[in-house]
Amino acid sequence: MNTAEYLQLDARHVWHPFTQMQGWLDDEPLVIASAEGNWLIDTDGRRWLDAISSLWVTVHGHRKKELDDAVRAQLDKVAHCTLLGQASAPSIELAAKLVAIAPKGLTRVFYSDSGSTSVEIAVKMAYQYWQLTGRPQKRRFAALQEAYHGDTIGSVSVGGVDLFHERFRDLLFPVERVSTPTSLEASLAEVEALFKKKGKQLAGFVVEPLVQGAAGMLLQPEGWLSGVAALCRKYEVLLICDEVATGFGRTGTMFACEQEAVSPDLLCVAKGLTGGYLPLAATLASERVYEAFLGPYAEAKTFFHGHTYTGNPLACAAALENLAIFERENTLERMIPAEGALADGLEQVAKLPHVKEVRRRGLMIGIELAKDRVTPWPYEARVGFKACLAARAHQVLLRPLGNVIVVMPPLSLTVAEAQRIVAALLDAIPRVTGVRG
Repeated sequence: MNTAEYLQLDARHVWHPFTQMQGWLDDEPLVIASAEGNWLIDTDGRRWLDAISSLWVTVHGHRKKELDDAVRAQLDKVAHCTLLGQASAPSIELAAKLVAIAPKGLTRVFYSDSGSTSVEIAVKMAYQYWQLTGRPQKRRFAALQEAYHGDTIGSVSVGGVDLFHERFRDLLFPVERVSTPTSLEASLAEVEALFKKKGKQLAGFVVEPLVQGAAGMLLQPEGWLSGVAALCRKYEVLLICDEVATGFGRTGTMFACEQEAVSPDLLCVAKGLTGGYLPLAATLASERVYEAFLGPYAEAKTFFHGHTYTGNPLACAAALENLAIFERENTLERMIPAEGALADGLEQVAKLPHVKEVRRRGLMIGIELAKDRVTPWPYEARVGFKACLAARAHQVLLRPLGNVIVVMPPLSLTVAEAQRIVAALLDAIPRVTGVRG
């Protein structure tokens, strides 16, 4: 089939995520046929720099030989087997590796298949933990305004993006909200006030450490995460860190928590876990949390939760090789030159008349557009989308979050590719807004 035939068939049968399907074909969608390195190739043979890592998951680039080989080798052994009542070699090896590189104190790994489910599991674990330790009144959760933790009912409940979640409000459980942190002292004071008032009812506080991704790459003040961790310890509230987006090098360290020496009670990871190859997620728990679930069968303390593809051997094999590449290629160090080139170029982007703010932590970047650096464009104007569409003139694929252009390239980005992204932004934003610097 040619591209037009693919798109017509797609329009008849495929329902795309976070997409208004009424205008799908008008949005000039691409049909991807193959990939190479940091580039995607469509059915017309055009090459596109994957500057969003295929929704924030690709780490070392596409068709990385070592990752391809690892998955093929596992195929010669077994593609899938359940973890219910048995174990598998790749899942055991990966669990040990995750514990070895995770923040100190996290000792147990529970597998699932997406970021949403990893958070759902953490919420259920925290809830059941307090039930099992004799404090059943601790059954509520706290989370940030504008938080995003996934799209299953539990993860939506702790999420706080009204555009995504408000319509489902009647399906959700109530959550205590804390303002998006801007001032360190004011925000920590707000958290402590909540904990003083309702800490005896709070099972856990769910946070995206350092960066609130889907909220528009909102950055937390330095010291906020460590301050929150201290308050959680003081008031006996479990700290749940959602590193689905920030984990595996995105903020410059393997996990964002490391930058403030924080060890949460529960850690959620997904996206970059397999290098962007296969769906896999994990919820890491402390030994204290894990031990609360141990007991005679008659006590029914078991964590009754699971997924058919929990610990899938193919995905675990990919994840093991992904982590091996980090070590073998010194990925976190090798990304520094491209990160620096992006940072330098973004200083020019920040000067454009319709750029309200450029927010960056490592290779997580949000560029917020506004009419006069203050007034947002209405949602329906789709200014962010139009800017991303205009960036295609430079063979760069970007995706917006409303008026925020997200730049989140693979960690294998080169300096030349970083410069291409900057050039695309410097051209696309003025072209769409009609004002050049």
